[in-house]
Amino acid sequence: MDEDRKKALAAALSQIERQFGKGSVMRMGDVDNSNVASISSGSLTLDIALGVGGYPRGRVVEIYGPESSGKTTLTLQAIAEAQKAGGTAAFIDAEHALDPTYAEALGVDIENLLISQPDTGEQALEIADMLVRSAAVDIVVVDSVAALTPKAEIEGEMGDSHVGLQARLMSQALRKLTANIKRTGTTVMFINQIRMKIGVMFGSPETTTGGNALKFYSSVRLDIRRIGSIKKGDEVIGNETRVKVVKNKMAPPFRKAEFEILYGEGSSREGEIIDLGVANNLVEKAGSWYSYNGDRIGQGKDNARKFLKDNPEIAQTIEAALREKLLPKKKTKEEKAAEAAAANGADQAGEADLLSSENSATAASGASKRGAK
Repeated sequence: MDEDRKKALAAALSQIERQFGKGSVMRMGDVDNSNVASISSGSLTLDIALGVGGYPRGRVVEIYGPESSGKTTLTLQAIAEAQKAGGTAAFIDAEHALDPTYAEALGVDIENLLISQPDTGEQALEIADMLVRSAAVDIVVVDSVAALTPKAEIEGEMGDSHVGLQARLMSQALRKLTANIKRTGTTVMFINQIRMKIGVMFGSPETTTGGNALKFYSSVRLDIRRIGSIKKGDEVIGNETRVKVVKNKMAPPFRKAEFEILYGEGSSREGEIIDLGVANNLVEKAGSWYSYNGDRIGQGKDNARKFLKDNPEIAQTIEAALREKLLPKKKTKEEKAAEAAAANGADQAGEADLLSSENSATAASGASKRGAK
């Protein structure tokens, strides 16, 4: 860029900052985008599938799936993880169905959880916006989009037609919310339900409620399904669950995570560590026996899971090794600059050595010619 254009750009940037405030426009290289801040999902397999170690901060996340597939469980686990890290969480219970006992069993600090049970969809989204704008809340969960009933529908009669009212409400709310969410670094999670489109002959007839706005504004969309049952004898003690990352703006999409959700406990952390450990050769499996570092930790998955639960330090060691292997951190600007400087120094040293060797060869050649004369 020539000097005149550089001066014009500098003047424009200066004017923009004076008029709209510092940080209104900046060079991308001035911002460190090396590692995305995130809140763990509470599931190691899902953290890896998301590509950034959890749900990204300052973004909108949508979780949808059939009934009793584990949608609320996933959000409550995210709340528990945010609280463990010293954060504040809010749960907007539009369905009026939150079970505090179950939430506490998943590790949620009920005493400090902010909860709202609004009367209308407008009220719910206004509360969410105010919580986000406070910049004091780390995660806000809205359960669910389908239960965000517009005021006009509540005040109307049964059977009244309100075409596109909820979709319009969601579109308006997300236009207001997204800028505040990014500015404050709050993670906002929407739980959504599935409906069927009538008369679809080809492709999936499934769709989500609330129109298309949420699909566009979401940085991450998760499709959660129950794919089987976990039994202990004849008793069903949990579900086998598959989560597909159908949209991801932070990492490659379409990854899948399969894990177990145990009733009253949430996702089985120890079970995930065993499965991922075997897949990545950190835990050995011979027949029905599981071993770690040559020591047997249990016969059968249930016994191995119990061993890891009784020995949390071993579980943490294996989990840390898995995270290091499967979630490598990106290099920061400082690390990249240091590497570039080191490489540049090595290149200069190599050039100096080459020049020195060439000079030596020239001198030797001159000496041999003089000797020949």
